[in-house]
Amino acid sequence: MSHRGKTIKNRTENQMTLERPMITRHYLMTWDLDRCVGCQMGPTACPKDALTHLDGEIVKGRMVTPPSVDVDPDACVMCGICVEICPVHAITMTINDQPENPVLKYGAFPEVRGDTSFNKDAFDFSLKDFVINNCPTNIISYDAEKDTMAIRYEDCIRCRQCEVASDGAFQVTQAWQGKVELHRERCVEGCVACADVCPTRALHLNDEGELVLADYYCIKCGSCMHACPIQPEFEEVPFTFESQGQTLTRSHQKLVNGDRLAIKVERWRVHHTPVQSAAWIEALRKLADDKASAVEIDRKRALKRRDLIVALKGHILPEKTWDKD
Repeated sequence: MSHRGKTIKNRTENQMTLERPMITRHYLMTWDLDRCVGCQMGPTACPKDALTHLDGEIVKGRMVTPPSVDVDPDACVMCGICVEICPVHAITMTINDQPENPVLKYGAFPEVRGDTSFNKDAFDFSLKDFVINNCPTNIISYDAEKDTMAIRYEDCIRCRQCEVASDGAFQVTQAWQGKVELHRERCVEGCVACADVCPTRALHLNDEGELVLADYYCIKCGSCMHACPIQPEFEEVPFTFESQGQTLTRSHQKLVNGDRLAIKVERWRVHHTPVQSAAWIEALRKLADDKASAVEIDRKRALKRRDLIVALKGHILPEKTWDKD
Protein backbone atom coordinates (compact mmCIF):
# COMPACT_ATOMS: atom_id res chain seq x y z
CA MET A 1 0.00 0.00 0.00
CA SER A 2 1.40 3.39 -1.00
CA HIS A 3 2.02 5.97 1.74
CA ARG A 4 2.61 8.79 -0.75
CA GLY A 5 1.28 12.08 0.65
CA LYS A 6 0.42 10.53 4.01
CA THR A 7 2.29 11.60 7.13
CA ILE A 8 3.90 8.64 8.90
CA LYS A 9 4.75 8.95 12.59
CA ASN A 10 7.25 6.76 14.42
CA ARG A 11 8.24 7.07 18.05
CA THR A 12 10.82 5.25 20.16
CA GLU A 13 12.13 5.99 23.63
CA ASN A 14 14.77 8.36 22.28
CA GLN A 15 13.41 9.67 18.99
CA MET A 16 10.22 10.73 17.22
CA THR A 17 9.91 11.21 13.46
CA LEU A 18 7.32 12.50 11.02
CA GLU A 19 7.79 11.48 7.40
CA ARG A 20 5.76 12.66 4.44
CA PRO A 21 6.83 11.05 1.14
CA MET A 22 5.52 12.84 -1.96
CA ILE A 23 6.30 12.61 -5.66
CA THR A 24 8.83 15.43 -5.75
CA ARG A 25 9.29 16.31 -2.08
CA HIS A 26 10.18 13.97 0.77
CA TYR A 27 9.71 15.63 4.16
CA LEU A 28 11.31 14.31 7.35
CA MET A 29 11.18 15.87 10.81
CA THR A 30 13.10 14.33 13.70
CA TRP A 31 12.81 15.02 17.41
CA ASP A 32 15.77 14.05 19.60
CA LEU A 33 13.84 13.16 22.76
CA ASP A 34 17.03 12.85 24.80
CA ARG A 35 17.84 16.47 24.01
CA CYS A 36 14.26 17.77 24.41
CA VAL A 37 13.69 19.48 27.79
CA GLY A 38 9.90 19.81 27.58
CA CYS A 39 10.04 23.60 27.43
CA GLN A 40 6.65 24.15 25.71
CA MET A 41 8.08 26.77 23.34
CA GLY A 42 7.30 24.51 20.37
CA PRO A 43 3.71 23.75 21.42
CA THR A 44 3.16 27.44 22.22
CA ALA A 45 4.40 28.66 18.83
CA CYS A 46 2.82 25.91 16.72
CA PRO A 47 0.15 27.59 14.51
CA LYS A 48 -1.84 24.35 14.14
CA ASP A 49 -1.72 23.15 17.77
CA ALA A 50 -0.09 19.97 16.48
CA LEU A 51 2.43 19.74 19.33
CA THR A 52 1.48 18.63 22.84
CA HIS A 53 3.56 18.95 25.98
CA LEU A 54 4.02 15.72 27.94
CA ASP A 55 4.61 16.11 31.66
CA GLY A 56 7.49 14.33 33.33
CA GLU A 57 7.23 12.19 36.44
CA ILE A 58 8.54 13.42 39.78
CA VAL A 59 9.33 10.92 42.53
CA LYS A 60 10.52 12.16 45.93
CA GLY A 61 11.41 15.54 44.46
CA ARG A 62 13.49 14.23 41.54
CA MET A 63 12.51 14.10 37.87
CA VAL A 64 12.68 10.36 37.08
CA THR A 65 10.90 10.57 33.71
CA PRO A 66 11.79 13.76 31.82
CA PRO A 67 9.10 15.92 30.21
CA SER A 68 8.75 15.64 26.46
CA VAL A 69 6.57 16.48 23.49
CA ASP A 70 4.20 14.64 21.19
CA VAL A 71 2.96 15.51 17.72
CA ASP A 72 -0.33 14.94 15.91
CA PRO A 73 0.66 13.80 12.39
CA ASP A 74 -2.74 14.79 10.99
CA ALA A 75 -2.48 18.36 12.30
CA CYS A 76 1.19 19.05 11.55
CA VAL A 77 1.77 20.88 8.26
CA MET A 78 5.59 20.64 8.54
CA CYS A 79 5.96 24.41 8.45
CA GLY A 80 9.22 24.31 10.43
CA ILE A 81 8.35 26.92 13.08
CA CYS A 82 9.09 24.52 15.94
CA VAL A 83 12.46 23.67 14.37
CA GLU A 84 13.56 27.29 14.44
CA ILE A 85 12.10 28.14 17.84
CA CYS A 86 13.49 25.12 19.74
CA PRO A 87 16.07 26.52 22.21
CA VAL A 88 18.11 23.29 22.46
CA HIS A 89 18.11 22.26 18.77
CA ALA A 90 16.18 19.06 19.51
CA ILE A 91 14.31 19.18 16.18
CA THR A 92 15.74 18.82 12.70
CA MET A 93 14.07 18.89 9.29
CA THR A 94 15.12 17.72 5.86
CA ILE A 95 13.44 17.84 2.47
CA ASN A 96 14.77 15.37 -0.09
CA ASP A 97 17.50 14.47 2.42
CA GLN A 98 18.81 18.05 2.57
CA PRO A 99 18.37 20.45 5.52
CA GLU A 100 15.58 22.88 4.68
CA ASN A 101 13.07 24.87 6.72
CA PRO A 102 10.05 26.07 4.71
CA VAL A 103 9.20 29.08 6.92
CA LEU A 104 12.77 30.35 6.61
CA LYS A 105 13.07 29.63 2.89
CA TYR A 106 9.89 31.51 2.02
CA GLY A 107 10.43 34.40 4.45
CA ALA A 108 7.48 33.65 6.74
CA PHE A 109 9.66 33.39 9.84
CA PRO A 110 13.02 34.85 10.88
CA GLU A 111 16.15 33.09 12.00
CA VAL A 112 16.10 33.27 15.80
CA ARG A 113 19.69 34.23 16.40
CA GLY A 114 22.20 34.07 19.16
CA ASP A 115 25.92 34.31 18.62
CA THR A 116 29.06 32.67 19.98
CA SER A 117 32.56 33.89 19.22
CA PHE A 118 36.04 32.89 20.37
CA ASN A 119 39.10 35.12 20.70
CA LYS A 120 42.13 32.85 20.57
CA ASP A 121 44.55 35.65 21.48
CA ALA A 122 42.64 36.36 24.70
CA PHE A 123 42.44 32.71 25.79
CA ASP A 124 44.53 31.09 28.50
CA PHE A 125 44.96 27.59 27.07
CA SER A 126 45.59 26.15 30.53
CA LEU A 127 41.79 26.52 30.87
CA LYS A 128 40.94 24.47 27.79
CA ASP A 129 39.88 21.32 29.69
CA PHE A 130 37.95 23.46 32.17
CA VAL A 131 36.01 25.07 29.31
CA ILE A 132 35.41 21.76 27.52
CA ASN A 133 34.14 20.08 30.70
CA ASN A 134 31.71 22.92 31.35
CA CYS A 135 29.97 22.82 27.96
CA PRO A 136 26.65 21.04 28.65
CA THR A 137 26.17 20.09 24.99
CA ASN A 138 29.74 18.88 24.36
CA ILE A 139 30.23 21.07 21.30
CA ILE A 140 33.64 22.50 22.31
CA SER A 141 36.86 20.61 21.75
CA TYR A 142 40.56 21.31 21.35
CA ASP A 143 42.04 21.19 17.84
CA ALA A 144 45.64 20.19 18.50
CA GLU A 145 46.68 20.56 14.86
CA LYS A 146 45.58 24.20 14.72
CA ASP A 147 46.20 24.82 18.42
CA THR A 148 42.78 26.38 18.93
CA MET A 149 39.36 25.64 20.31
CA ALA A 150 36.87 24.10 17.88
CA ILE A 151 33.17 24.87 18.27
CA ARG A 152 30.14 23.32 16.55
CA TYR A 153 28.33 26.63 16.39
CA GLU A 154 25.14 25.18 14.89
CA ASP A 155 24.55 23.11 18.04
CA CYS A 156 25.39 25.83 20.58
CA ILE A 157 22.49 26.64 22.92
CA ARG A 158 24.14 29.94 24.08
CA CYS A 159 24.26 29.05 27.77
CA ARG A 160 27.32 31.30 28.33
CA GLN A 161 29.16 28.85 30.58
CA CYS A 162 32.13 28.89 28.20
CA GLU A 163 32.18 32.67 28.52
CA VAL A 164 32.61 32.58 32.28
CA ALA A 165 34.88 29.50 32.27
CA SER A 166 37.22 31.12 29.73
CA ASP A 167 37.32 34.43 31.59
CA GLY A 168 35.79 36.18 28.59
CA ALA A 169 37.71 34.66 25.69
CA PHE A 170 34.41 33.22 24.52
CA GLN A 171 31.62 35.74 24.09
CA VAL A 172 27.98 34.73 23.78
CA THR A 173 24.86 36.64 22.83
CA GLN A 174 21.73 34.74 23.76
CA ALA A 175 18.72 34.58 21.46
CA TRP A 176 16.25 35.62 24.16
CA GLN A 177 16.56 38.45 26.62
CA GLY A 178 14.52 38.21 29.76
CA LYS A 179 14.55 37.32 33.42
CA VAL A 180 14.44 34.27 35.70
CA GLU A 181 13.49 34.30 39.39
CA LEU A 182 13.85 31.57 42.01
CA HIS A 183 11.79 31.83 45.21
CA ARG A 184 12.99 28.97 47.36
CA GLU A 185 10.57 29.83 50.14
CA ARG A 186 7.74 28.77 47.80
CA CYS A 187 9.34 25.47 46.73
CA VAL A 188 7.79 22.14 47.61
CA GLU A 189 10.05 20.73 50.33
CA GLY A 190 12.71 18.41 48.96
CA CYS A 191 11.87 19.07 45.30
CA VAL A 192 14.68 19.84 42.86
CA ALA A 193 12.93 18.76 39.64
CA CYS A 194 13.67 22.11 38.00
CA ALA A 195 17.42 21.48 38.30
CA ASP A 196 16.97 18.02 36.80
CA VAL A 197 15.44 19.43 33.60
CA CYS A 198 17.52 22.60 33.25
CA PRO A 199 19.68 22.23 30.09
CA THR A 200 22.30 24.59 31.54
CA ARG A 201 23.55 25.09 35.09
CA ALA A 202 21.26 28.04 35.65
CA LEU A 203 19.47 25.87 38.22
CA HIS A 204 21.70 23.44 40.05
CA LEU A 205 22.53 21.98 43.46
CA ASN A 206 25.49 23.56 45.23
CA ASP A 207 28.09 21.71 47.28
CA GLU A 208 25.69 21.70 50.24
CA GLY A 209 22.91 20.15 48.15
CA GLU A 210 20.85 23.35 48.09
CA LEU A 211 18.97 24.52 45.01
CA VAL A 212 20.53 27.72 43.66
CA LEU A 213 20.14 29.92 40.60
CA ALA A 214 22.97 31.15 38.38
CA ASP A 215 20.76 33.45 36.32
CA TYR A 216 23.39 34.41 33.71
CA TYR A 217 23.29 30.87 32.27
CA CYS A 218 19.51 30.80 31.78
CA ILE A 219 18.48 30.54 28.10
CA LYS A 220 14.83 31.39 28.92
CA CYS A 221 13.47 28.05 27.70
CA GLY A 222 11.01 27.82 30.61
CA SER A 223 11.34 24.08 31.11
CA CYS A 224 11.80 24.64 34.86
CA MET A 225 8.42 26.37 35.18
CA HIS A 226 6.59 23.45 33.64
CA ALA A 227 8.54 20.86 35.67
CA CYS A 228 7.76 22.58 38.97
CA PRO A 229 4.89 21.09 41.03
CA ILE A 230 3.62 24.65 41.49
CA GLN A 231 2.29 25.00 37.97
CA PRO A 232 1.84 28.26 36.09
CA GLU A 233 -1.73 29.26 35.37
CA PHE A 234 -2.80 31.15 32.27
CA GLU A 235 -5.81 32.93 30.85
CA GLU A 236 -6.58 33.49 27.18
CA VAL A 237 -6.16 37.14 26.22
CA PRO A 238 -6.94 38.51 22.73
CA PHE A 239 -4.49 40.70 20.84
CA THR A 240 -4.67 42.42 17.47
CA PHE A 241 -1.96 43.29 14.98
CA GLU A 242 -1.56 44.56 11.44
CA SER A 243 -0.25 42.30 8.68
CA GLN A 244 -0.25 43.06 4.96
CA GLY A 245 -2.93 45.70 5.34
CA GLN A 246 -5.23 43.55 7.45
CA THR A 247 -6.08 43.75 11.14
CA LEU A 248 -5.87 40.28 12.65
CA THR A 249 -7.07 39.13 16.06
CA ARG A 250 -5.47 36.21 17.86
CA SER A 251 -5.16 35.09 21.47
CA HIS A 252 -2.27 34.24 23.73
CA GLN A 253 -1.93 32.81 27.22
CA LYS A 254 -1.14 35.37 29.91
CA LEU A 255 0.43 34.20 33.16
CA VAL A 256 -1.85 35.04 36.09
CA ASN A 257 -0.17 33.44 39.13
CA GLY A 258 3.40 34.65 38.74
CA ASP A 259 3.47 35.92 42.33
CA ARG A 260 2.94 32.38 43.62
CA LEU A 261 5.45 30.49 41.49
CA ALA A 262 8.66 29.07 42.93
CA ILE A 263 10.44 29.57 39.60
CA LYS A 264 9.42 32.10 36.96
CA VAL A 265 10.91 32.78 33.54
CA GLU A 266 10.13 35.84 31.44
CA ARG A 267 11.09 36.37 27.79
CA TRP A 268 11.23 40.02 26.79
CA ARG A 269 12.99 40.38 23.45
CA VAL A 270 14.61 38.14 20.88
CA HIS A 271 17.50 38.58 18.43
CA HIS A 272 16.31 37.66 14.95
CA THR A 273 16.74 38.42 11.29
CA PRO A 274 14.37 41.05 9.88
CA VAL A 275 10.98 39.74 8.79
CA GLN A 276 7.38 40.92 8.86
CA SER A 277 4.77 38.22 8.68
CA ALA A 278 1.61 37.26 10.51
CA ALA A 279 3.13 33.90 11.51
CA TRP A 280 6.10 35.55 13.18
CA ILE A 281 4.14 38.30 14.92
CA GLU A 282 1.66 35.76 16.27
CA ALA A 283 4.40 33.40 17.50
CA LEU A 284 6.37 36.23 19.11
CA ARG A 285 3.33 37.52 20.96
CA LYS A 286 2.60 34.05 22.30
CA LEU A 287 6.18 33.49 23.45
CA ALA A 288 7.14 36.90 24.84
CA ASP A 289 5.97 38.64 28.00
CA ASP A 290 4.60 42.14 28.30
CA LYS A 291 7.95 43.90 28.49
CA ALA A 292 8.85 46.75 26.19
CA SER A 293 12.60 46.59 26.75
CA ALA A 294 15.20 45.43 29.24
CA VAL A 295 18.93 45.35 29.83
CA GLU A 296 20.72 42.03 30.34
CA ILE A 297 23.29 41.50 33.05
CA ASP A 298 26.51 43.28 32.13
CA ARG A 299 29.02 40.79 30.69
CA LYS A 300 32.06 42.25 32.47
CA ARG A 301 30.34 42.05 35.82
CA ALA A 302 29.14 38.51 35.10
CA LEU A 303 32.72 37.33 34.60
CA LYS A 304 33.51 38.36 38.20
CA ARG A 305 30.41 37.00 39.93
CA ARG A 306 31.35 34.36 42.48
CA ASP A 307 28.05 32.45 42.15
CA LEU A 308 28.61 31.95 38.42
CA ILE A 309 32.15 30.65 38.92
CA VAL A 310 31.07 28.30 41.70
CA ALA A 311 28.28 26.94 39.48
CA LEU A 312 30.83 25.56 37.00
CA LYS A 313 32.22 22.04 37.24
CA GLY A 314 35.50 22.24 39.13
CA HIS A 315 34.82 25.98 39.68
CA ILE A 316 38.44 26.95 40.21
CA LEU A 317 39.96 29.68 38.05
CA PRO A 318 43.53 30.79 38.76
CA GLU A 319 43.96 34.25 40.25
CA LYS A 320 40.26 34.96 39.82
CA THR A 321 38.98 38.22 41.29
CA TRP A 322 35.46 37.77 42.62
CA ASP A 323 32.99 40.44 43.60
CA LYS A 324 32.47 40.79 47.30
CA ASP A 325 28.74 41.44 46.87
